Formats: sequence, structure tokens, C-alpha cells
Amino acid sequence: MNKLYIPFLLFFFVWGCSSDEGAGLKFSEKGRNVPEFSGDSAYSFVQKQVDFGPRVPNSEAHQQAMNWFEEKLEGYAGSNAVFTQKFAAEGYDEQLELGNVIAAFNTTSPDRIMLSAHWDSRPRADMDSTRTDEGIVGADDGGSGVAVLLELARMFEENPPPLGVDIVLFDGEDYGKSGSLNKYFLGSRYWANNPPVPGYSPRFGILLDMVGAENAQFPKELFSLRYAPNLVEEVWNIAREEGYDDLFLNEQGAAVSDDHVIVNEQAGIPIINIINHQRGPQGQAQFAPYWHTHNDDMTIISKETLQAVGDVMAELIYNRL
Repeated sequence: MNKLYIPFLLFFFVWGCSSDEGAGLKFSEKGRNVPEFSGDSAYSFVQKQVDFGPRVPNSEAHQQAMNWFEEKLEGYAGSNAVFTQKFAAEGYDEQLELGNVIAAFNTTSPDRIMLSAHWDSRPRADMDSTRTDEGIVGADDGGSGVAVLLELARMFEENPPPLGVDIVLFDGEDYGKSGSLNKYFLGSRYWANNPPVPGYSPRFGILLDMVGAENAQFPKELFSLRYAPNLVEEVWNIAREEGYDDLFLNEQGAAVSDDHVIVNEQAGIPIINIINHQRGPQGQAQFAPYWHTHNDDMTIISKETLQAVGDVMAELIYNRL
């Protein structure tokens, strides 16, 4: 048993249910001070992940990154508030050793929200024209969402959030091959079917995926509109008020299969996905040219985009809940 498991459970039991679903998805300005999110710091967290190399399951870079996430989050939340949910999964002719890294802030509050991202990177560049069988560094697809959450975690240490916030970094999201979803979302599947404590029921969840690229666009993802429309509208309204409506587009996006679908359908948590994509002419999701290629590196990462997403998240957490 992981040495952190028992003390982690002691506070995990206070993770409570919102009083009712409607109340959990109602928002108003509270007049609270909102601490400053640092896009520069978030950018450095993307760089650190990229420096490990492709965070492909069973690789040395994968293990190094997991260790670093644990270290950083323990530094912000405390060693008793961080737990790595390790598990094995069947891959393609291999057994994968994976881990979801979980951290809790304001652990005594029964009123909680969940923030998530996937931290692995893709083991194949199947949308590239060269080196298609090599893993990608995933600066945006994997790195950026984690970076925003790590910067929020740094803020939570210095400025405790007004309610409980749980960060879940999912592993194994991007392992699968194109054409089948069976080997995607391995971490969220395991987490939803094996909750560290049964009955975890936060007000809502937010998934961040590909939130760091220059000229990113975040339309209102279709599954998100189905799962938690009030939350979508609040987030996009905040973005408009903050002057980020050129990124957070006031239009319906595509239905994107991602970890949030697993979390909603298997764990029953209302959750939205902030993800850079466009809705194609037939309603399908279209992604940026660097997607699933070796061009998903630091050259496409924008401090301004990270800043925008972080500012919106900070305003929501500190002043609207």
C-alpha cells in the first residue's frame, strides 16, 4: 500500500455532495479578492514537462514526470493531501503501468469542485508525415492543461480557495490508436470505476485539454453543454468580462470524446471540457495542425493563452462559487 494512502483517506471521506445539483451549478459574484494567475509560471511548467521528453506510458520520461507531479503537488498541498492512484492496464501487446495523481486543497470543506487534465503524451505521431511511430512531447496536448492546474495549485497554497478543490491528473488518456476509443481515457476509466472513496460528488468538474496554444479557440464543446450548461455559460461569461472572448467563442463547438465523457457517464459528475478545437462543416471536431504531430512542442505554446485560461479559472473559483 502506498504510504500516503491511509492519511489521504482520512480527509478524502469529507469530500461531500453538493446540497443539490441545481444549487451546485448556480453562480454569483461574491466580491472576493482574486489572486493573480501567472502565465509565465504556467509556461515554465509546460517547459518542464517537455524537457522530460514524451511522457509515454512505461517510459523513463513517464516515471520522471509522475515523480515531479507528486513532488510539486506535495509542496503545494502537503504530503498527506496527495495520492497517486497506480494501476495496470492492457495496452497493445504490453501491460501498462499507469498512475492518476490526485491532490486536495481546503480538505476540511465538504463543498468541493474537481479540476482535471491528462498528463501523458501520445506514443505515436500518427498525424505527422515522419517518425510516425515515435512519441510526441505533447506541449499542448497534455502539457498545457497540467501546467494551468499546477499554477492554480501554487495559488491555492498561498491563497486557500473558498471551497474544497480537488485536482486530478489523469494518465493514459492518449494511448489509443485512431479508429477506436477502446484504449483511450485509461486513467479516467480506472478512476471512475475505482474511486479512491465511493460517493465522491463535487458540485462540478472542469477538464482542461489543449489550453496553451497560440491563437487557440474554445467554442462551447457539445457534451459540456449537455452535462453542465449553466457552468459553460458562467465560464464563457467570465471570459467575455475579462476580455478573452476572442479565445472563448460564443458559439457551439463539436462533441469531443475526452476524459469528461467518462467522468460524467461513469461517475455521474457534471463536468465541462475547455478544449481548443473547431466544429467542422459536418459537425465533427477539427483540431490544430500540430495535433498528434511532433510540432506539438514549445514553439506553439503561448503565455497569453495560458494567462487567459488561468484568469478565467481563478475568477470562477475565488469569486463566483
